Amino acid sequence: MKKIIFLHGFFASGQCVPALALREAFEGQAELLAPDLPIHPHEAVALIREMIECERPDMLIGNSCGAFYAQMIAPAVGLPALLGNPYFKMTEFLSQRIGEHQYKSPRKDGKQHFVIDETLIGEFAELEKIQFDRSCPDGKDCIWGLFGEQDTLAHFEPLFLEHYSRSYHFPGGHTPTAEEVRAWYVPLVQKMLEEYCR
Repeated sequence: MKKIIFLHGFFASGQCVPALALREAFEGQAELLAPDLPIHPHEAVALIREMIECERPDMLIGNSCGAFYAQMIAPAVGLPALLGNPYFKMTEFLSQRIGEHQYKSPRKDGKQHFVIDETLIGEFAELEKIQFDRSCPDGKDCIWGLFGEQDTLAHFEPLFLEHYSRSYHFPGGHTPTAEEVRAWYVPLVQKMLEEYCR
């Protein structure tokens, strides 16, 4: 059975709607792992790399901030990845949201509140500078982008196309509904598994 790691968005968790919809859609075909990512980016990257080493997944799927991580890590470890509405400039996103917030889906550790501050923004700035360092012509076809036509938050398809060539659209917003995941994400994931993970 294939194995997929899903990386959620910044305000989400491994129990978010896209993760649950993907797990249900691939039941019996692929195991979907969806960890709760740490808020601090270096810790999140370390966790993802550790999971990849232990679990040996066939591909990565990321949404929003999770796609930011997937784009950095997938080329470095030789995995295909589907990037849903990737947010490549997390510092811009976070700078407008300084203060205390609550996660939009439950986390396993029970912690639902977190704080965005200048230190966190600085940590993301470090990764932003190097985020495309591992992208290369040889691997550009196995990183695919999926962009919501009603996305009012992330507008990074032009930046994506500077580094990769496979771009797709779906008629939804920034965070896909379960129905949109089934209609648009699942067929692309199936196609990627067939193309790159035989």
